[in-house]
Amino acid sequence: MKTQMYAHREADILIPKIAEREYTGVLQAISKLTDERIISEYTEEKKHRTNLKSISASINRILKDELVQDGWISEAQIFQDSHYSRKDGPWRLDFAKGDVSIEVGFNHGEATSWNLIKLSLAGSLNHVKKAVQTKFGILICATQELKVAGNLDSAVGTYDKYVEYLKPLQNMLTTPTLIIGLRAPDSFTIDPETKNVAYNSQASESAGVSVSSRSQLF
Repeated sequence: MKTQMYAHREADILIPKIAEREYTGVLQAISKLTDERIISEYTEEKKHRTNLKSISASINRILKDELVQDGWISEAQIFQDSHYSRKDGPWRLDFAKGDVSIEVGFNHGEATSWNLIKLSLAGSLNHVKKAVQTKFGILICATQELKVAGNLDSAVGTYDKYVEYLKPLQNMLTTPTLIIGLRAPDSFTIDPETKNVAYNSQASESAGVSVSSRSQLF
């Protein structure tokens, strides 16, 4: 799956250098998001969930399977204090390992700032005792083209929105964070009417990665 990236506080330089193993693991997990695997996950789940409409759950499941196998902690608590570590509470990360915390942001756009803040909380000291103390954050989300092609809910926050929020939250988000936007599949879309897989007549360009950092392309 193609991606595009935006680096907050030089995350594109620092994460590969300081947290190379974790960063490589994230890229490897994303590389498993092939069209074939997403289609397989989606069609299998659709047999049991007749109301299934988008590929967001399939992407989430593939990422979780790959990251957990690589030793990442799923649903990692940010704090140790029992008041802030309830399993149904909001003070959790999607994944954590070593120096890196991950949020997968396919939820409502209203959660955009909170998803970013959680990554900064994980990477900052706090007067509440921490359960994890990371140095960097990675936010994986959908681009607008994936939102359309994958038939994601119209309220889902996208890559552009996460990047937009970084500027006004600059002083609050002290943890270097890499925003990774997942682009549309090459070979298929989800038909918004039938919710079935619709294969494209022509495949687009081979997979690639573009990185945007501080309004520069690398």
